[in-house]
Amino acid sequence: MSTPYPFTAIVGQDDLRLGLLLNAVSPAVGGVLVRGEKGTAKSTAVRALAALMPEVAVVPGCRFSCDPASPDPACPDGPHETGSGVSRAARTVELPVGASEDRLVGALDIERALAEGVKAFEPGLLADAHRGILYVDEVNLLHDHLVDLLLDAAAMGASYVEREGVSVRHAARFLLVGTMNPEEGELRPQLLDRFGLTVEVAASRETDLRVEVVRRRLAYDDDPAAFAARWADEEGALRARIVAARALLPHVVLGDGALRQIAATCAAFEVDGMRADIVMARTATALAAWAGRTDVLAEDVRQAALLALPHRRRRNPFDAPGLDEDKLDDTLEQNSGEDDDPDPDGPGGGGRPPRGDGPDTPPQPEGGADDTPAQSVPEQGGEPGQGQSSGGGEQQPVRAGEPFRTKVLSVPGLGEGAAGRRSRARTEHGRTTGARRPQGTLTKLHLAATVRAAAPHQRARGRSGRGLVVRRDDLRQAVREGREGNLVLFVVDASGSMAARQRMTAVKGAVLSLLMDAYQRRDKVGLITFRGKDAEVVLPPTSSVDAAAARLEMLPTGGRTPVAAGLLKAHDVLRVERLRDPSRRPLLVVVTDGRATGGPEPVALAARAARLHEADGTASVVVDCESGPVRLGLAGSLAGELGGTAVTLDELRADAIAGLVKDVQGYSRRAA
Repeated sequence: MSTPYPFTAIVGQDDLRLGLLLNAVSPAVGGVLVRGEKGTAKSTAVRALAALMPEVAVVPGCRFSCDPASPDPACPDGPHETGSGVSRAARTVELPVGASEDRLVGALDIERALAEGVKAFEPGLLADAHRGILYVDEVNLLHDHLVDLLLDAAAMGASYVEREGVSVRHAARFLLVGTMNPEEGELRPQLLDRFGLTVEVAASRETDLRVEVVRRRLAYDDDPAAFAARWADEEGALRARIVAARALLPHVVLGDGALRQIAATCAAFEVDGMRADIVMARTATALAAWAGRTDVLAEDVRQAALLALPHRRRRNPFDAPGLDEDKLDDTLEQNSGEDDDPDPDGPGGGGRPPRGDGPDTPPQPEGGADDTPAQSVPEQGGEPGQGQSSGGGEQQPVRAGEPFRTKVLSVPGLGEGAAGRRSRARTEHGRTTGARRPQGTLTKLHLAATVRAAAPHQRARGRSGRGLVVRRDDLRQAVREGREGNLVLFVVDASGSMAARQRMTAVKGAVLSLLMDAYQRRDKVGLITFRGKDAEVVLPPTSSVDAAAARLEMLPTGGRTPVAAGLLKAHDVLRVERLRDPSRRPLLVVVTDGRATGGPEPVALAARAARLHEADGTASVVVDCESGPVRLGLAGSLAGELGGTAVTLDELRADAIAGLVKDVQGYSRRAA
């Protein structure tokens, strides 16, 4: 087994280390979500934490790591008698992004369950992680149904596996740690709320710290064992501190003054529900125990807020996590009491409790990466250039209009792409529509079809009792229909004609609304803009809808309208994406007034480019942005060439009176 990188040798990343250590002291905090760019020691820190976790006593031979002092009465390997056990190191179990449901929760042997009536259960990763650490790298890329199972188990402390009337339950209490790169997509807000703490990590901009990171990493790569030996004393001291903090934790008193500060802070920041209050209370208590105190101070409450609240106050999917520290300080001061007046020179002073740094850790710079407000975009003043078709020079970006709930746009037919919430697809979850022979491991048994397949052969198989004689060839897999996520590729007209009369404000609002819809339906998105003489891929297809919203906000306008260039660029992007991810079906959304200009025969050229998409079978919709008393209907003509449909900005709203066909008619002309 390879030697892990020592936890105390990690340079900087104070919040990351503190969040992990607090969960090691008090697993009831609820885990930690680590957000940050790649190459910031997220995975290294999580794996290094395992070496610091105290050993656990387990019942010998129990696959579910039952505690011999209080064994689980419902353990599938039980019943166990209370007594002495054996000690082993706490496990760190990694959940791969591509894991199956059976790999996570375990699997029942359905054939033996039907034929013999026994519960032959193969434990999954949740059982392996019981009383240890469950680590999910790139948790934002995990399929929704796996995330739901994972977080439900974390909340209930148990895992349930039920198949066709046969059920198994086992304990599953673990320290849940997830890491993610926000550029690759966000977690849904309700899932963010299930993580107790969140920390933001970024590479230091301090030259000395970066030098020390490289120096230590090179030394570790040259000789991992020797490097770990040099940090053994610091690792031992930190391990002992965790044990001491755990022992002290039950004796920590959360006074009424600190509790009032917690409640006032959660109310001031308008977090939803009461989970934030509970997590803050547990975190503040763990902070006090970590500092070696039995009373909770204001500094503990402040630090708990910085760790527990930022990810809980996002009001929409595109809000960046963060906390106004001035507002936090004012709230704490207004609700301060005599029992939480800290000693600035004591162990909890200075606004941050002591951390488990090794003595050789270089001095850290004061403060951290403060939340910076989103860059403001000046409002467009006055009317832009005169020509509506050709436009003037480049206009300053305008803010997007207020987003709204949109009608559902979906791809026709039945796909087999990644699980999502947009178009119909064959999925592992959903309503049962049929049965087939299993291809590989049986995951979802179709009981009625299995019985029908086995029934004609009972006499030939010598059935004599009441039980049904079932063989492997009789088993049938349930065919289920659910929803998939698609690749929604936006092609946005940013020419001068769109900027006229500040039309771009409404257009950006519509695109932002569609992006929010794509976020909720777990789509990948891409963004292409066209203006002047060419088109540009502003954002290649990605799961980060936030990135698309940010690029849209800064989109300038002006120049001619090269519709053909935008469609040809989209054709190139979709061709590459079909090779990369052939199961994910695309939906092309063209946002334009259709007034193609620039070059010879621009309208005819745009029509030829559109027919390329129609020939590929790409489902498409054109959002018609034309306004005013005189309308040419060019966007509708473009939609006809694409083989799709056209909708106006008003028709795009979910509450609009005008109807909108749910399935984009991308295949209707060819089907006819």
